[in-house]
Amino acid sequence: MKPIICLLAALTLTFAANAQDKKEQKSNEAIVLNTDGIRYEKDVKGTKKEKSIDVTFATVDVGINTLQDNTNYSTAIAAAQLQVPVVQRNSSLFDLRTEKSMNVNIWPVMGKGRLLKTSRQKIYLSTGVGVQIYNFRYANGIDYVPNGPTLQGIGSSPITYDNTNFKKNKLVVTYLSVPLNLTFKTKMVNKLWLVYGFGVTGGFRINSYTKQVSDLRGKQREHGNFNLSQFNSAVTAEFGLDNYFRLYASYQLTNMYNTTSGLDQHPFCIGLRFGGI
Repeated sequence: MKPIICLLAALTLTFAANAQDKKEQKSNEAIVLNTDGIRYEKDVKGTKKEKSIDVTFATVDVGINTLQDNTNYSTAIAAAQLQVPVVQRNSSLFDLRTEKSMNVNIWPVMGKGRLLKTSRQKIYLSTGVGVQIYNFRYANGIDYVPNGPTLQGIGSSPITYDNTNFKKNKLVVTYLSVPLNLTFKTKMVNKLWLVYGFGVTGGFRINSYTKQVSDLRGKQREHGNFNLSQFNSAVTAEFGLDNYFRLYASYQLTNMYNTTSGLDQHPFCIGLRFGGI
């Protein structure tokens, strides 16, 4: 995950540097950093005229994860996937330490097109590319077994239970994602604009790993697919006051796991958005 974040940060800085070079060539262009993110603007010395097509840099979401668990734990497939005592085969097995289960989304560059502009209403359509990072911090000692034996055709990553007292036990899943958002801005009073919108994302899983920390074993990290689905899609929403604050939420429509695993879980995230259209 760290190399991906570093790469996105480098790309963001590169875009900013290129824009800064242009600023030196044209005195009426600049990179502006404010509470609404990093933006490339023209005519900063005079009245700025908003372009109908533009780009926004460095939008970042930081929030918490929860899970909607629709698994039928009584099926034979789920029983084969979960190599745990029968009394533990229920949704409580995947309880999260919610305050430590973080979601981070990074959108280095977002292109936007203005669909409507009046004195009191603006509507934008935007898209780009970035990463969605889900960090599930488990409260129980579940243990994903990478490259384990194939169990009744469900794959090679059964889940077992470990009584070790873990200080940290988490699953991290990263998707390369493309969003498509519709954003509305409604003028309330003076220069105060209400921002709200919704959208969808489609993603391809590029990394997944577990990390466990305990006094008995020290630090252990395992990479694998863990019967996770290769693709995901989610619906998203945002709400806030332009240049003051923004909240975001997302719900994954697709199952986080392959259907052959018997598990059916959908991440739900909510948090703060820094930057944005």
